[in-house]
Amino acid sequence: MVGLAAPAQAADAQATYRKTQDWGGGFTGQWTVKNTGTTAIDGWTVSWDFPAGTSVTSAWDATVTGSGTRWTARNASYNGTLAPGASVSFGFNGTGSGGADATGCALNGAPCDGSGTPGDAPPSAPGTPTAGTVTDTAVTLRWTAATDDKGVRNYDVYRGSAKVATVTAAGHTDTGLSPGTTYEYSVRARDTADQVGPAGGTLTVTTTGGGDGGARFVQASPYLYLGWGDPPNATEVMRATGTKWFTMAFILARNGCTPAWDGQRPLTGGVDESTIRAIRAAGGDVVPSIGGWSGNKLGPNCSTPEALAGAYQKVIDAYGLKAIDVDIENTDEFENAAVQDRILTALKIVKRNNPGLRTILTFPTLVSGPNSWGDRLIERAHALDADIDNFTIMPFNFGGGADMYGSTVTATEGLKDKLVSVFGWSDAQAYAHIGISGMNGSSDTGEVTTPRIWTQIRDWANAHHISRLAFWSVNRDRPNWEFTTITAGFTG
Repeated sequence: MVGLAAPAQAADAQATYRKTQDWGGGFTGQWTVKNTGTTAIDGWTVSWDFPAGTSVTSAWDATVTGSGTRWTARNASYNGTLAPGASVSFGFNGTGSGGADATGCALNGAPCDGSGTPGDAPPSAPGTPTAGTVTDTAVTLRWTAATDDKGVRNYDVYRGSAKVATVTAAGHTDTGLSPGTTYEYSVRARDTADQVGPAGGTLTVTTTGGGDGGARFVQASPYLYLGWGDPPNATEVMRATGTKWFTMAFILARNGCTPAWDGQRPLTGGVDESTIRAIRAAGGDVVPSIGGWSGNKLGPNCSTPEALAGAYQKVIDAYGLKAIDVDIENTDEFENAAVQDRILTALKIVKRNNPGLRTILTFPTLVSGPNSWGDRLIERAHALDADIDNFTIMPFNFGGGADMYGSTVTATEGLKDKLVSVFGWSDAQAYAHIGISGMNGSSDTGEVTTPRIWTQIRDWANAHHISRLAFWSVNRDRPNWEFTTITAGFTG
């Protein structure tokens, strides 16, 4: 801790705490220290106690220290020279109710002799953002500067309801977006007291097409499993059916957090890599399916989102992937809140580190749409700003005798309604983020999807412009590859 330079004493400085903003569950505040003496102060440390249950989440020009839930001593340290009559302020954000009511102010260990003062007016709204350069995966934004009596410090940039950047200039380039996708942007200004002003107008902009699938992410991609069921020759299936994509199953965990096919075969040097090379040489491509119903999975085995993202990255790097699918099922992943969040955060990391990469979540469903765990998965994807490109449901195993066309439509409409509710999308935007992964022939519970029913499902999917159609599996689609041929006619 840096003390006051002699001969100045604590009584020669005044510290104040000011609430600048308070809302349900959070607060913004400011420390200010003024040299009220006649001698320069070379440095100081000022601290406050906050009510239990609050937490400082970020600070500006300050060192915030402490430990535990309460962090009873939040310290701001200043090592510069503060001339007589001069003052310096530090802003911070926190969470928890009552967080703006700090007590026990101490300046270099001595009681503060200042008191809180009313806040100044927040900055004005900046101008409505305008779009400059727009590409498949990035949008450049510009806006007219806000005004403030003390000066504008920076701007918070929002994509929808999520803050994606804080910048000092009146412009920002947002990256890692999806081609052919519509986004909404707004901007708020912060002043030197860290007060946040109102948002300006909202810009709606759509990224350009490009990449595979044209203007939108569209994928007809039946499952191909090289570890089971007399795997067919992928290129022969391509020639016979016209299919281009395969969902390759399954990548699991080997020796902890290491990805491997079926948890056994290495990513490179084996039949899986040679098959992928052959598919690409024939003009197709693959999306690996990570997870599944059974087996030792990466989600529970990788202890942190960063470790899990590193495992995903190994798969991406092994094949130069355009998309990955995480098939999240069973109690170890789907019905596990911590693992759900770990997967979503890991996908956010790899999306940020691999511009243009498409991310897919595949999960079970009820006839009415997502169950409570599916609802949570979608809600957390939004809350964590995971930027998932496609939410694929598996509308089967409802029970023997189910109407597989009607049940699939009802389940998909339920998913659409949930996406609209959580993300604020239009119906068209929600459909564009939806996939269906069915089961050809008889399901595990005895339901039967015939080629005629699968054709109905495909035609409904095309009419509603969803973005992905898959089924389990090509291995079971014998002898004439009927379901694969029908799926190849999916256009989104």
